[in-house]
Amino acid sequence: MSGPVVGIVGTGAVGQTLAAGLVAAALPERLLLVSRRFTQVYGLTADLQDLAHTTRSRTLVEAGEAVDLHGCDAVVITLRTDFKNTVTQDIRRGGATANAPALGALARELRRYGGTILVVTNPVDLMARRFAEVSGCTRVFGIGSNLDSARYRLLLARYAQVSPDVVRGHVIGEHGDSAVVCASTSTVAGRPVAISVHAVVEDLQRRPALIRKGMDRTRYGPTGAVLSTLSKVLGLADGVEELSVPYGDVYLGIPLRFTGGNAVPCLPPLTRSERLRLDSAAGSLRDAYTRLPAPTERIAS
Repeated sequence: MSGPVVGIVGTGAVGQTLAAGLVAAALPERLLLVSRRFTQVYGLTADLQDLAHTTRSRTLVEAGEAVDLHGCDAVVITLRTDFKNTVTQDIRRGGATANAPALGALARELRRYGGTILVVTNPVDLMARRFAEVSGCTRVFGIGSNLDSARYRLLLARYAQVSPDVVRGHVIGEHGDSAVVCASTSTVAGRPVAISVHAVVEDLQRRPALIRKGMDRTRYGPTGAVLSTLSKVLGLADGVEELSVPYGDVYLGIPLRFTGGNAVPCLPPLTRSERLRLDSAAGSLRDAYTRLPAPTERIAS
């Protein structure tokens, strides 16, 4: 039986890092790279082929075009158009106007695609909804809350001075400043959290800026989130992932339990405050979506 075929659209910082991670992990049997920057994509393909050989990875790396993505089991969208983000609040929304037309153009290329789409491009909750609505694809997931949750559990473990393996907890809602930490159901070694979650949340909110200051933009965290999620959506492993999916008339992050590649929402019980913050995030995303430019025929990066 042949292994999975995965496509990546966009070969910038995140796309390159993700591609290297997939090859090193030998997760797909074939990895297809797509970008309108042809010189870059062919150079990256050659470099990754060298990586596959030196690490004895079984992954076959190829350059392709958007039409070739229809043969993939899963497609990861990491494209980012050229723009300067001057936003100081809700920074992840800064690329909405620039990235939405490219996502719409790619979505038209992938109409009737039957595999899984993972959207990494920010603002991920808005871009996942745009892609799903334009393409008509039924398995579209945004990756944002997955990374938020992983960061939260890591920081909580540090404050509690325990291994992250014994920490349970979710961050849901929008990937950004209004993310909702499910503090009421977080546990450490199976027990309610006995430390101040407020300090953990403050560190969580500062973490993206710390990474941007040091290396321009995050790339390894999203790569880990995608690798973990791909193993679930492809049916290679079972477990829970926090992903952006339809929630009423918007897309936002909630936990999903995967079994054999099929996902079932498993939103934990929320306090009244947590529920209100989640509803507020939904309202904000709803308003932001109405301000996105209409899809165009521009080719995605």
